[in-house]
Amino acid sequence: MEISGTSAIVTGGASGLGNATARALAARGAAVFALDLSIENAPEVEGVTYLAADVTSEDDVQAAVDTAAGSGPPLRIVVNCAGIGPSTRTVGKSGPHPLDLYRKVIDVNLVGTFNVLRLGAAAMGKTEALEHGQRGVVINTASIAAFDGQIGQVAYAASKAAVVGMTLPAARDLASVGVRVMTIAPGIVDTPMLATVSDDIRTGLAAGVPFPKRLAQPAEYAQLAVSIVEHDYLNGEVIRMDGALRMAPR
Repeated sequence: MEISGTSAIVTGGASGLGNATARALAARGAAVFALDLSIENAPEVEGVTYLAADVTSEDDVQAAVDTAAGSGPPLRIVVNCAGIGPSTRTVGKSGPHPLDLYRKVIDVNLVGTFNVLRLGAAAMGKTEALEHGQRGVVINTASIAAFDGQIGQVAYAASKAAVVGMTLPAARDLASVGVRVMTIAPGIVDTPMLATVSDDIRTGLAAGVPFPKRLAQPAEYAQLAVSIVEHDYLNGEVIRMDGALRMAPR
């Protein structure tokens, strides 16, 4: 599918994976609408319009989808990058895992992803079909924690495993409207979330990656997302982007 001449929605678009993806899509001629809870400090990028939105809110996401779909170019691309990753053990020194925190992680990472997927796909289904009936693609973000969740990642791993689990059935559901569904499961990516850790910790994380022995870059996620958009026969699959890393318990 050609990226130029389309509109795209990218969640978590003000920084990290989302901003890198928004930049990459805009550079290829898409009109990009980058959603985030806070957009005050979002970097100015030509071709990218920032929209303040909570992915768990039906009203916020529907408004963003309406804006993107009504911008002129047809909405054909959705990339879900928004997410949170607090770390808490199932039972720790302070007691059992707070249930409200567990619910919040599931709400943002899973329900938020599904909310954007369903509303974005509904809008894509109303566009004119391309060759072979294709109308668009949704790319979700999981994590290798979906398969190798570490100590303290019970909520995060569960939310990302669920994103993995809905990839194939969502692709099958949306086949009738010509929308593909793919998921990327990144390993350790050098995002703003890692900016607060020491150089020693960063070096240790990089050393654990079989090859190449370094942290992944957000631009590499964006590169993969662009490749998925352009590769029409990729559908219903999860791609690990992790340098062959398999996470240890801690």
